[in-house]
Amino acid sequence: MIERYTLPEMAAIWSPENKFRIWLEIEVAACEALAKRKEIPQSAVNTIKKKAGFNIKRINTIEKEVKHDVIAFLTSVAEHVGDAARYMHLGMTSSDVLDTALAVQLQEAADLILDQLKKFRAVLKKQARRYKNTPTVGRSHGIHAEPTSFGLKLANWYEEVGRNIERMQNARTSISVGQISGAVGVFASIDPAVEAYVCKKLKLKPAPVSSQVIQRDRHAEYFTTLAIIAGTLDKFAVEIRHLQRTEVLEAEEFFSKGQKGSSAMPHKRNPIVSEQMSGLARLVRGNALAAMENMPLWHERDISHSSVERIIGPDSTILVHYMLTKMTRLMDQLLVYPKNMKKNLEQTGGLIFSEHVLLALTRKGVVRDQAYRMVQRNAMQVWEQGGDFSSLLKQDEDIKKHLTDKEIDKAFDMKNHLKNVDKIFNRVFKK
Repeated sequence: MIERYTLPEMAAIWSPENKFRIWLEIEVAACEALAKRKEIPQSAVNTIKKKAGFNIKRINTIEKEVKHDVIAFLTSVAEHVGDAARYMHLGMTSSDVLDTALAVQLQEAADLILDQLKKFRAVLKKQARRYKNTPTVGRSHGIHAEPTSFGLKLANWYEEVGRNIERMQNARTSISVGQISGAVGVFASIDPAVEAYVCKKLKLKPAPVSSQVIQRDRHAEYFTTLAIIAGTLDKFAVEIRHLQRTEVLEAEEFFSKGQKGSSAMPHKRNPIVSEQMSGLARLVRGNALAAMENMPLWHERDISHSSVERIIGPDSTILVHYMLTKMTRLMDQLLVYPKNMKKNLEQTGGLIFSEHVLLALTRKGVVRDQAYRMVQRNAMQVWEQGGDFSSLLKQDEDIKKHLTDKEIDKAFDMKNHLKNVDKIFNRVFKK
């Protein structure tokens, strides 16, 4: 029994050792299927399974001469197997090996990414519950809007990661197809039963139809899914970067003992991991574009996609797995400052409660536009001159006609904004 190289690290999936072992597994499985069909001797298959092996240095040496990786591989295997090697690769073409093996590698990579996505989501769930009732200012256009809770922000992130898990699962299913269909995909020299046997052994499904290559819309879906995951991490990272700004400082990355933020300024604590996430996301998005450019090939096949995939396959999967690992640790160790959140909530003198004053007036029968103007003129005075918004409203003669001081105070109650957080959490976490 041929054992494939299955170290759990993402980089191991893309090692030459793992790649060639998958290739060998495909070739041996095809021989087994041909023997079951009485097309080749069982004794030859027994010999192949007993002696099959390869030498990576030898493959590289042969490839320098023949300029063909699969031929170089088969030549090296034949040197181990001997005469029985003539039964290998019967009726097959290179893409049968390359595309089927790539599907296995992308499937294995997807499993590691899905595992890390679930770990990341679990940390977000823990932190969301921890800060469920921690008030913080919501911002739109970067400007203070209305109060929210920090936990609700994280619950939103948790939900998005859940959608990414679904996308990755779908992309894994889409990519988990193989082919052993021969030249131009018509099975002229090999029976579809061989393909079915090989794919079953590799835990793939046979592509319903192929054109000598598996169609690259499947790969485009996979790599765009990775780009969306990277985009999600970029989104979270940008928020953390904003929250860590000195004049905001509501949350920041953990800063370990002995860590240094700047070569020139000893006081600096910079959001370096978040900035790294934003940078790496650009690479993953670029690779997704390359995957989409791979979709149009000439006629039944060309190899313009091959050189691209040799780069974006390992690069994107390794990067996304790395990014998820880093962000999981970042969020688990995130430093959160509720006191600064409270200070920022109070920074505008109560302007963040303006909508509730507006609504209180409209419920008393004031035309909405008129009520808006009444509230806005007091709000603009606070913007321009400072002061306490609530006190100004209580002194406004027009507003006093409709609202008592007690009713104005009620509009400034933080509980109004957080009263449905539990209901939202139930919708998110009890699905």
